Amino acid sequence: MSGQSSSKHVAVITGGARGIGLAVAKWFLAHDHRVALLDIDAETLKKTDQAFNDPANVLTVHCDVSKEDQVNAAITKIEQTFGRIDALVNNAGVAVFKPIGETTFAEFRHVLGTNLDGAFLCSQACVPVMKKHGGGAIVNIASISGLRASTLRVAYGTSKAALLHLTKQQAVELGTVGIRANCVAPGPVDTEMAKLVHSVAIRSDYYDTIPMNRYAEPEEIANAVGFLCSPAASFVNGQFISVDGGFDASGVGIPTLRKSQGL
Repeated sequence: MSGQSSSKHVAVITGGARGIGLAVAKWFLAHDHRVALLDIDAETLKKTDQAFNDPANVLTVHCDVSKEDQVNAAITKIEQTFGRIDALVNNAGVAVFKPIGETTFAEFRHVLGTNLDGAFLCSQACVPVMKKHGGGAIVNIASISGLRASTLRVAYGTSKAALLHLTKQQAVELGTVGIRANCVAPGPVDTEMAKLVHSVAIRSDYYDTIPMNRYAEPEEIANAVGFLCSPAASFVNGQFISVDGGFDASGVGIPTLRKSQGL
């Protein structure tokens, strides 16, 4: 497969072994793309690769996106294997949930290293490959936590807010060479990770703030990502879409409103 020449488009998804990244990969495969999945979790990545069992269309690469040498090696391998890159989805992310005073600098840097530096490094590596084939699309996965503050998210929220601005910088500079950059900001998503760390009380708090009274499904985030990478979004550049059920728009009083409507 090395040096495969094909006009079939290629999407690179970081954090692609599970959750939102895996849902995004499935969207691209369903829309006639090949996909390259980068992930730091080698064991889960191997299981995902085995589940797809489709080497012609799926390439998995073990990679820590916060490490420049690993990112450059991964993107080189993808280009050598598939011959092109048309879309990059910067989805890889980590979080530390602690009060400001208890968050160590090492923890703060670890979160920014993956969530922000990773998006910068992967974009920098992919852009030259995209330019060889006339352009492409970058979608950064931020978070509602980058738009509104909440407790215990000093590192995570700050990294995602910075990612929103990185998206605008990318859009301004890369739009001139045919590469669009946009951002999706999910609210709570019903992934396996969320099920592990969100207690019943936390889920109830979210439901009280989200007008649609539920979490998103990973596929709903993938649909927004896919749209932004598609020709249907050919003039959308430097924007963000909150896929959050109205979370960012809401203030206080949602439970009271529901009761008044008999819901």
